[in-house]
Amino acid sequence: MIWLASAILLTATAGLWRISHAATTADRLLGIQLLGTTGIAFLLLMAEWQQEPVWRVVALILALLAAVVTAALVQLLRGKSS
Repeated sequence: MIWLASAILLTATAGLWRISHAATTADRLLGIQLLGTTGIAFLLLMAEWQQEPVWRVVALILALLAAVVTAALVQLLRGKSS
């Protein structure tokens, strides 16, 4: 379990690095998506570790919100490029 948590922490660090060092807005968007995915993975790991199904529900809600935010940011980027 500790190895999985360490891998998730490294992935979150990579996402933060990508957001801070990205050359374009699209690269920053990828970093934000990586952080969202990492948060979902962490919540699912918590659900398994604590045997609490509420964490799975929170992870599902976060996944839905991440999809909506990604779609909104893509639309925003399309509007700026025109």
